[in-house]
Amino acid sequence: MTNPVTPDTTRQAGDPPELPGPAVLHEAVAEIAAGREDEIKRRRAEDLRVAEALLFATKEPMSERAIGERLGEGADVTAVLEELKTVYAGRGVNLVQAGGRWYFRTDPSLGERLHLEKLVPRKLSRAAIETLAIIAYHQPVTRSEIEEIRGVIVSTGTLDILLEEGWIKPKGHKNVPGHPVLWGTTASFLDHFGLESIQDLPGLDELKAAGLLDSRRGVAAYATRADEANTTMFDTDESDEAIEPLMPENETADAAEDTPTSS
Repeated sequence: MTNPVTPDTTRQAGDPPELPGPAVLHEAVAEIAAGREDEIKRRRAEDLRVAEALLFATKEPMSERAIGERLGEGADVTAVLEELKTVYAGRGVNLVQAGGRWYFRTDPSLGERLHLEKLVPRKLSRAAIETLAIIAYHQPVTRSEIEEIRGVIVSTGTLDILLEEGWIKPKGHKNVPGHPVLWGTTASFLDHFGLESIQDLPGLDELKAAGLLDSRRGVAAYATRADEANTTMFDTDESDEAIEPLMPENETADAAEDTPTSS
């Protein structure tokens, strides 16, 4: 009976190196591929962070070229930006592209909810209140007539403020030389002060009882000249108009020219 021959697997000196089998090679390639994939993911995540920070920090939209310079060689800038755009889709801030440049902006659908309006009450000066009272009680009245009643120059700023509030408006011109503008109150004035008509304004007896009637001028007076000089239009440190008394009739013409009045 013949015994089977067992191959001699003992390696001898000088034999060629033993090559790995297919299974070993496949495993090595898989490890290399996995490591490469992990590196790509880490690089992409870092590129996303850098691109996001750049776009948040910049004041102006950025081009892909400018972003790519910051990301470094080998970065897939377009893919990074598209992924970042997807991340921000549907959020309060979106990544958008316009004219080949990228930038963040708030979602247009939130525009109405982001728009806030706040009404800030403004404090009229005594000068403006007194001018308004004169117009209300003496309308239609010219600027020179207002100045005559008040005894001081009426600045353009005072009338501008009352115009801006919508409480006075021009009501034609007086048929005298120069045709000065006649001023009167508006429907907004009545609405603001809760009046149905001018006839609902307080009468003389009511004004006297309230201490608001200056018997020297016969109009509603809300402060003395000294008080008015210290009163501001909008709580500022400056008066809305210079308190310049009109020249008495016995003053010289030269002095009167120093403080001209306009209609």
